[in-house]
Amino acid sequence: MSRIVHVNGTFLPEEEATISIFDRGFLMSDGVYEVTSVLGGKLIDFPGHCARLARSLRELDMVNPHSDAEWLSLHRELVTRNAVEDGLVYLQVTRGAPPDRDFVFPPEDTPPTVVLFTQSRPGLADAPYAQTGWRVITIPDLRWGRCDIKTVQLLYPSMGKMMAKKAGADDAWMVRDGMVTEGTSNNAYIVKDGRIITRELSHDILHGITRSAVLKCAREVQMSVEERAFSLEEALAADEAFITSASAFVVPVVAIDGAPVGSGQPGGVATRLRALYLEESRAHAM
Repeated sequence: MSRIVHVNGTFLPEEEATISIFDRGFLMSDGVYEVTSVLGGKLIDFPGHCARLARSLRELDMVNPHSDAEWLSLHRELVTRNAVEDGLVYLQVTRGAPPDRDFVFPPEDTPPTVVLFTQSRPGLADAPYAQTGWRVITIPDLRWGRCDIKTVQLLYPSMGKMMAKKAGADDAWMVRDGMVTEGTSNNAYIVKDGRIITRELSHDILHGITRSAVLKCAREVQMSVEERAFSLEEALAADEAFITSASAFVVPVVAIDGAPVGSGQPGGVATRLRALYLEESRAHAM
């Protein structure tokens, strides 16, 4: 059975889906996206993803083509049509397809391009790496200055993933002026003397939806949280480290640039936070 996708108001088999060669997302990376996890056929942290989508669109002076209720209906319809039990729903909105290529934005009445599709990931919450942890390398953060907008400009993060793969690692943490910003597709954390430390929200990092939910869980169980930049040296001297993302949830980091973090095994804080987050997110899934 062919996967059903959604393109500009129409549900259709993926092999029949097309967009214009003049689409601004294709030519200019002029678009934004969101990825929402699905567990047990239900959407995880959906209101947060809708809110961030709206913010990203506003920051780029793009119109939101749907209300939150309409986005929810589209997501649920795709999950149902593709019988997704565990997996992801990807959505992308671009500034649309003008008649020709131009750096200048197209007329304001140009319809946006809206694309959604699903990815089935059976056992998403039970991935083996949650038990073994990730090994990360560090790379210079060479991205543009508005990392808080979830745009489709993903070339450098993709290159970072490949650098990590070539080094036999699982991911890369990006470093700017000696301070860790975030992972290639995740937020970064260290734990020292029981304190969870993660970079504060700014233009330098993506405002992670899972980040927000995990920090809320941490504070509710009286864990100490410091939102500030931390250095690579601090990370190497930490008791433990971890990442959060919408598709990986909470994953311990056991080594940085080949050096073990703490004991070199998944730490208790990360392990507890993953369990707390999954329990809470499933309880409020839509």
